[in-house]
Amino acid sequence: MSKISWKGGALLAPVPPVLVTVSDGERDNVFTVAWTGLINTIPPKTYISVRPSRYSYEILKKNGEFALNLTPSSLISACDWCGIHTGRKVDKFKKWNLTRVPASEISVPLIDQCPLSIECRVFDVIELGTHHMFLADIVAVTVNEDLLDRDGRLCIDRAQLAAFAHGEYFELGRSLGKFGFSVRKKKKKKHSPRGAKKESKD
Repeated sequence: MSKISWKGGALLAPVPPVLVTVSDGERDNVFTVAWTGLINTIPPKTYISVRPSRYSYEILKKNGEFALNLTPSSLISACDWCGIHTGRKVDKFKKWNLTRVPASEISVPLIDQCPLSIECRVFDVIELGTHHMFLADIVAVTVNEDLLDRDGRLCIDRAQLAAFAHGEYFELGRSLGKFGFSVRKKKKKKHSPRGAKKESKD
């Protein structure tokens, strides 16, 4: 297949459009971030990249805590709106009827309507250019109980999470396989001994 080359640009997709909550102790705010991801497994660490001009930037610098509230498709309008409007002029929780619930380890509220929330504590800030990267430890994860199966395993497909790709939002669809499926040994079929007759079920 023929290809063309462009100049380097911010074209990585899909990415998670998350509703980030912050608080300065007097006022809470929620804003949308797509530049986020995992940077380490043990200990678990994450990041968000934020423009210094955003209202929540100074709150983050002051408080050093935030929560990543994963966005279900049912909240995509709120997610888009919260990424466009500033918390300097409007209470976004009130505007979109978002319910605050207390976090377990940080002083920032979580969003009850989000099925999964990741509580984070900043340990470093790197100035990169248009954005500053807030590196953070993941100190707790809050999950809706209805996302768990009988064995307590997380079934993330039940969350109907949204994804962002090249200016558009999508809902995550069908599973293509679990991690490691390409190298997992297939179970051998059990064969009856040669000449053995199957028992009648009559």
